[in-house]
Amino acid sequence: MSLRWRFWLITLSALLAVGVTLALGRWQLSRASQKETGQARVEARAALSALGTPAFIALADPTTELHRRVILRGRWMTSHTVFLDNRQMNGKQGLYVLTPMQLEGAAGVLLVQRGWVARNFIDRTGLPTLESPDGVQEIEGRIAAAPSRLYQFGGTETGRIRQNLDLAGFGAELGLPLLPGSVQQTGAASEGLLREWPLVGAGVETHYGYAFQWFALSALITVLYVWFQIVRRFITPRRT
Repeated sequence: MSLRWRFWLITLSALLAVGVTLALGRWQLSRASQKETGQARVEARAALSALGTPAFIALADPTTELHRRVILRGRWMTSHTVFLDNRQMNGKQGLYVLTPMQLEGAAGVLLVQRGWVARNFIDRTGLPTLESPDGVQEIEGRIAAAPSRLYQFGGTETGRIRQNLDLAGFGAELGLPLLPGSVQQTGAASEGLLREWPLVGAGVETHYGYAFQWFALSALITVLYVWFQIVRRFITPRRT
């Protein structure tokens, strides 16, 4: 291959590499911007006054008010409690605890994500002991979507410990008129449950870090190309 063709081949490769790394860096910045925008919406919604039980019941679709604070009164339907497996909190593996709540003065039933509990790794079928007070209880929380789904093998699950929970299927299974979405209970640890839920905007710093790496790689490719393909052509005598 002649020096001329070699030069243009290297030039084309360098331009392609720089273009790809710049595009990846911009994509990471866009992902960070999306998360920051989402976090701003969450904070604005959370700053609104908390909805009481009557106002929450009046919502045609609670998921239209995601992340809004609520103060609700109702009774736990503890016999229908479900545990979602392979859920983490503070870097530890465990279970999310979900219990339907019959809201005071409402026909509908709300699924409450009550918190997280450590898993019994000696007896994986063993269920933790939880405190579920009888009578009307008042909880604080925020409106959330249905519990996040993890990849699972097989079809629809049953039983107390599950990988995922489909709201429509769960309501049909129990014969309960479940409301759309759910509520994540907030506050200090209680009833044997931890409630340090992951933040919606978490991971923004990671995207900025990846963007810096891609831009740095793009700059490195540019510097190496300029040095070896342009500068050295003038300071190194060409052999004939």
